[in-house]
Amino acid sequence: MPDLPFDDEHAPLYSLGQVAEMLQVQPAFLRRLDQHDVVRPSRSSGGQRRYSRRDIVIVQHVTRMAEEGMTLIAIRRILELEREVAALRQELEGTRARLREQE
Repeated sequence: MPDLPFDDEHAPLYSLGQVAEMLQVQPAFLRRLDQHDVVRPSRSSGGQRRYSRRDIVIVQHVTRMAEEGMTLIAIRRILELEREVAALRQELEGTRARLREQE
């Protein structure tokens, strides 16, 4: 049986209005996140923003940082650094696994 779109955390299923209501934020806040390249949702064929479950988790994280007084520029940089750290951790784990295989 094939996977359904809602099984995929990256499937763009939610509208801007739905996400705003879910997270209790203003739609303008979500638009600003997109304009500042903080969270870039997918677009429907009609050009409407569509958010995945993964996007929603990131918006939650961003909302917490914004509530702590961080600027969108700072938040964008933090997200970039978090992605870099995750990639480096994955690379390190792969290197460690190869070293274990060689022992």
